[in-house]
Amino acid sequence: MNILDKIVLRKREEIQLAKQKVSIQQLEAALHFERQPYRFKDFLRDDQRTGIIAEFKRRSPSKGIINDRVTVEEVTTAYAAAGASAISVLTDVDFFGGDPSDLLKARAVNQVPLLRKDFMVDEYQILEAKAWGADIILLIAAILTPKEITALAATAKGLGLNVLLEVHNQEELERSICADLDAIGVNNRNLADFTVNIQTSFDLVDRIPNDFMKISESAISHTDTIKRLKTAGFNGFLIGENFMKTEDPGDAMRQFARDLISV
Repeated sequence: MNILDKIVLRKREEIQLAKQKVSIQQLEAALHFERQPYRFKDFLRDDQRTGIIAEFKRRSPSKGIINDRVTVEEVTTAYAAAGASAISVLTDVDFFGGDPSDLLKARAVNQVPLLRKDFMVDEYQILEAKAWGADIILLIAAILTPKEITALAATAKGLGLNVLLEVHNQEELERSICADLDAIGVNNRNLADFTVNIQTSFDLVDRIPNDFMKISESAISHTDTIKRLKTAGFNGFLIGENFMKTEDPGDAMRQFARDLISV
């Protein structure tokens, strides 16, 4: 059993416990449930923004603690001020040190799209995302069947949420595309062993239909990489560890954005 299998197994246990604690009716009565989500595409296409999806992540299974000394409010507001097109917030507790309250706190202080970054395997999690103020959900092809992707994406779109599908190879891409997706992300990180290779994005970009926004995820630490990815056809770039591993992630994002403008 690899780390991804362990995460999904634990996630299913978490969901059952969550369902016992918070009913669907309670989620639907939450403060943000009737809120109209931001359109992800609008922010990606905004010339005043960077195309960067900046991530708040305390730790990971491969790196351990990345940064547990900063608050989600200070980091995410700095990301937004620096030109982030969206902000990714980890809500997985056991493996990434996240918490649902992180998403709620980020929503309270930001006016840009928020991605609930988690391992989504049940429609209940999509209702949670809506209740907690997310604008975007992530569906990971590696842990879902085509039927599950179609069903979860339809549920999300029915709630007005944006859907980002994450793939790691051509096989996942070809079996997972459905009508209710807004964007397709190529994760350059192998979730089975957590190695990274930016070439994955370049290999898959032309195979993604132009109907969808194209996102490159992970292994991005230099502005010239973004320039190459833009030229190849990508619209967005998910960056987390590169900022979070610094003492001041918000300042790291600001400096990166300034360098990006000058590229």
